[in-house]
Amino acid sequence: MRSGSRWVVGVLASVTVLLGNPGAAAAAPTEGSGAGRTVGYDVSHPQCGTELPAPGAFAVVGVNGGLATRTNPCLTEQLTWASGSSGAVGDQPRVQLYLNTANPGELRGLVTTWPSTGQTPYGSCDGGNSMACSWQYGWERARTSVEAFFRPAARAARLDSQPARYTWWLDVETMNTWQSGSAEARARNRVTLEGMTEYLTDQDGEVGVYSTGYQWRRIVGEVPADSPLVGLPSWLAGALTLPQAVDLCDEPALVPRSEVELTQYVPDDLDLNYACR
Repeated sequence: MRSGSRWVVGVLASVTVLLGNPGAAAAAPTEGSGAGRTVGYDVSHPQCGTELPAPGAFAVVGVNGGLATRTNPCLTEQLTWASGSSGAVGDQPRVQLYLNTANPGELRGLVTTWPSTGQTPYGSCDGGNSMACSWQYGWERARTSVEAFFRPAARAARLDSQPARYTWWLDVETMNTWQSGSAEARARNRVTLEGMTEYLTDQDGEVGVYSTGYQWRRIVGEVPADSPLVGLPSWLAGALTLPQAVDLCDEPALVPRSEVELTQYVPDDLDLNYACR
């Protein structure tokens, strides 16, 4: 997901066709119309005030307004639009959501949302730049995104406001504020995502992670076997063409014991996604 153009198109096609199965014609991804279309879109605050296309097979709507601490000002309208998706892509829910992520612990004196208390799997948060406060920050950002941002908008859009009804993708990109420079900094970033995951899974939501391999390594680094992130589905970005996106399905997932569920490629101004399964 790029912050400038928050369109994502999901394409369902046969891997055997794309790899040249004898006797099969290549399937070209299109944006056809009608309930049978197999494309989906990703929209968020950059699309506020713009005319959205007819709904596709699924939609991924950004809950935040570019930062983990802000709401998407068009969330209700975009959820209403997303509810018209057909659900034609197997294994992809009609309405999905994504959350911006960050860890400003190294700049905590400049933000008002850094926690000062909290009991976490990493001990007590006391306001410092610690594993405990990093985890608490993630948990609080997820809670605010759900309770203050998503639930009111979902109700206004006449949608189910229960997190258990949705897949929640954690958008991990270098354009947001992260700690850096050491394995310890990357570990603090990782536990922020763990805190977000803990809140969402406690609400019975499905959680996945979105990034490129490079950005993930730079921000998060190695994920230990006992991390709650282990096993979460991956959405890999970084391809420029459809064949490259197909190849990405065979790349390592972002976390251990996981599968790559979606891969993204960007041939022009649109971000397209290939469903690996």
